[in-house]
Amino acid sequence: MDDRNDGLQKIIDEALESMGAECAGDFDPQACNLAEFCRRTGISRQRARTIKANGFKVKPHGRIGLRVARTVLSGYTGTVDDLLRKGVRNSQVIFERLVAQGYGGGLTTVKTYVAAHMDLVPAKRKAAAPQGNRGQRFETGPGEAYQMDWGFVNVEDWRGRSYRIACLAMVCHHCGTPHVEFFPNARQECLFIGMLHAFATLGVPDWVLTDNMKSVVTRRDAEGHPVWNAEYAAFMGCVGFRTRLCKPRHPWTKGKSERLIRFVKDNFLAGRTFTDLTDLNEQAALWCAEQSGRWRRALACVPADVHAAECAAHTHGLEGADGAELYLCPRRKITFDGFVSYEGRRFGVPYWYDRRECRVSREGRYLHIYSDDLSRELVAHEVTWSRRDSWCEGQWADDAQPEELPTQAVTTTVAQAAPAQPGPGFERFDFGRMVM
Repeated sequence: MDDRNDGLQKIIDEALESMGAECAGDFDPQACNLAEFCRRTGISRQRARTIKANGFKVKPHGRIGLRVARTVLSGYTGTVDDLLRKGVRNSQVIFERLVAQGYGGGLTTVKTYVAAHMDLVPAKRKAAAPQGNRGQRFETGPGEAYQMDWGFVNVEDWRGRSYRIACLAMVCHHCGTPHVEFFPNARQECLFIGMLHAFATLGVPDWVLTDNMKSVVTRRDAEGHPVWNAEYAAFMGCVGFRTRLCKPRHPWTKGKSERLIRFVKDNFLAGRTFTDLTDLNEQAALWCAEQSGRWRRALACVPADVHAAECAAHTHGLEGADGAELYLCPRRKITFDGFVSYEGRRFGVPYWYDRRECRVSREGRYLHIYSDDLSRELVAHEVTWSRRDSWCEGQWADDAQPEELPTQAVTTTVAQAAPAQPGPGFERFDFGRMVM
């Protein structure tokens, strides 16, 4: 009762107790000086009479605890409940999803509803005990180094099938400007394409900090120095950067990219739907631009502004990287029936191209097939993300099909009669014709 009346009952009891202590004889609350009681409690004379008539007991208001039948969140609670059942408990993420659906309320209303319905969130396994401090964080200058890492996400399609996609995250070590791109797998050719796309957006740094992944390093020599993957070593020499490998389970060196992967999973991918990888990458590009344009309290800056003002001056572009376009167009072999395979799908190649290998590049929703030396474009396919093969015009040549010819003189002759002509439509009404 005291909680519902702002402690008024406690104030009344203390006032009556102090007045009784000052009284020499027995103290009767009903016979107390009402003016003195009002002075000590600070309530009005009219309300004091009502409280006195109730035996100095405060009755709660009759509408305390009632809630309105419809609020500004009504109509959106189903969306919030669905996100909570998927494990999305971030109120800011839920608020952004509701705003996209037309929600006009505030963030506090969403926070209150989420706090009252946390029972919908699935239970998570108990996390391991955190490690103690191992040293000082690794810091670099503007544009000196980027951090890079892979992340993996499970996707459930509309048919109920599940498959896995890879997420390449690259972030500026100095200002935290992110770049996120999704691929069907984490092969080396996808790594090169994602890195070139990130360099085209952020610039090429001096160093790239990464894990000991197989597509980067093969082993260590006797002195502990890394033995680079041959293709990756050629890629570094072509683009013009160096790589520094980080210790396993050491977030103080490469924690920004690992945190970015977790932020993508908890914020960007939480409750999100997409039609194909092109659509997902378009949404990821808009999300990265939005996040880099926000004020970061931990860094006390806007990452996009700092990167444009400080980091961009210490990076270089891809203009001088001769041969970088070869990494954007991986080589593919042409099958006997005129198809090339890319991202799990087959696309047709024209028959007049007589070489066994070509190069393939997907730009948005179109797949471009080039000659092996990139001198000409052979054909362009519209990517439908269907598992069915995509044919092209001129994929097979009819005049080149094998044909058997006679080796001896043909002596057999057969006669062909003229096709039968149908009778007129009124013939069946000729009743006077003779019946044989």
